[in-house]
Amino acid sequence: MCIIPWYYDLKYVYRKHRENMKSIGMNIFKVEVLAAMVMIFHLAICPFTKVEESFNIQAMHDILYHGLDIKSYDHLVFPGVVPRTFLGPIAVSITVAPLVSIANFLHISKFFTQFIVRCCLGAFVLFGVSSFADGVFKKFGSSVKHWFYFTLVTQFHFMFYISRPLPNVFALSLVMMAIGAWLKQQHSRFIWYSAVAILIFRAELALYLGLVLLMEVVAGRLSLVSLFKHAVPAGVLCISLTVLVDSFFWQRWLWPEGEVLWYNIILNKSANWGTEPFLWYFYSALPRALAFSVFLVPLGLYFSPRLRPLILPAVGFVLLYSILPHKELRFIIYVFPVFNVAVALALSRLWMNSSKSTVQKLIAFGAILHLLANLSLTAAFLYISRHNYPGGVAMRYFHQITPPHNKEHVHIDVATAQTGVTRFTQLNNNWIYNKTEDLYPGGHEMMSYTHLFVGASSVNDKALRPYKSTHTVELEVHGFDGISLGKKPSAPFSLKMSPKIYVLKKKLK
Repeated sequence: MCIIPWYYDLKYVYRKHRENMKSIGMNIFKVEVLAAMVMIFHLAICPFTKVEESFNIQAMHDILYHGLDIKSYDHLVFPGVVPRTFLGPIAVSITVAPLVSIANFLHISKFFTQFIVRCCLGAFVLFGVSSFADGVFKKFGSSVKHWFYFTLVTQFHFMFYISRPLPNVFALSLVMMAIGAWLKQQHSRFIWYSAVAILIFRAELALYLGLVLLMEVVAGRLSLVSLFKHAVPAGVLCISLTVLVDSFFWQRWLWPEGEVLWYNIILNKSANWGTEPFLWYFYSALPRALAFSVFLVPLGLYFSPRLRPLILPAVGFVLLYSILPHKELRFIIYVFPVFNVAVALALSRLWMNSSKSTVQKLIAFGAILHLLANLSLTAAFLYISRHNYPGGVAMRYFHQITPPHNKEHVHIDVATAQTGVTRFTQLNNNWIYNKTEDLYPGGHEMMSYTHLFVGASSVNDKALRPYKSTHTVELEVHGFDGISLGKKPSAPFSLKMSPKIYVLKKKLK
């Protein structure tokens, strides 16, 4: 008889556990969908790309529209400073190929395909973030995971970058999956994800993921036998794959990331693109990326010593990478989610303690309000970024005002190509788009085009002088040129806009 109450108690516990798990699942689903919606919003506001993204965006276009016709690919004419791998663009292109086929069948603008491929890349990264967040859930609980997502989506730089086709972003998804596997103590997956990220996409990640690996070996959680059991085949497979595939697309034998490593690290030629002080990542990049959340990172570390093994390799990576003089915020994008775990833990702890007293309730409320401050800063950054792509805007307007049946021959200069123009923006198959560089201004070749896209700061700019008598200005596109103090208290700051791109039309004789 005493078994019956026990049976019903067990059944009740099971039912409550199942209901709780469903509730947690729905909450997790909502925050992950929220992240996807924020990513799409950033992409919709800033649909164009810049010069750093040129190789990957052109590669995805060429894979989708030229297939194996390698001679028609953009990279053979404009190879860039160092070669990059095609494996990332291939993965995205294969994934979206059915959607692109449907869009082409329905005669939807080719520029929409650029939106599709960037959405796919963003989805890849968010999949990696989800894997990382699952590791956070296992180690720190569901509350920390939810606050992690809420923090991440309010910050500008991470959500802005995850749909941008940069080599760092292709690697980002793999890094997130690798760190997530490490948090779940899945060492074999960690090694394989790390090998792909390092050997195919970004060699400098050996600093970050290598530190994590070293910690596991020193702590005795990973044996050297297990390490080499997975690392050797992973290394051989990754290098073989990238060499075989990329040698075909580049039409010569090469290991792209090996050449990048040689150029940036051994020759240190990346310094040609600008240098920053040693601590720049700490006093500039990280505070901008984390926004107001940066102040909660020390609090999270104070609340939980378990965070230190997660944060330590991230800090070590940034320190080691700071040795290179050329620095960009996107180079350390992999550590932003890691620092946000500390922020999330601080928010979670403050929220749980808020019921203990009025003071703690006010502290928790103030800490949560910082997310609104993050959103305000994100709105400002996003508004500025929208005006940073005058080349793309010029190309869009040009297609709107020019009859599609005309036989146009368009020249795109460097400034235009660097600020938004891609093959996805070249919408008319009957027109000729040319990006040949270093043509003599006003020379015979330049005069052979019906339209010229020229980067200039005013109609009196010396770049436009050779065409004063031969061309008319069809478009003047302005872009962001700084921030000025406003004259009204209601608007203390205002954007300075100035001419960036001119579209010239050749006069009829």
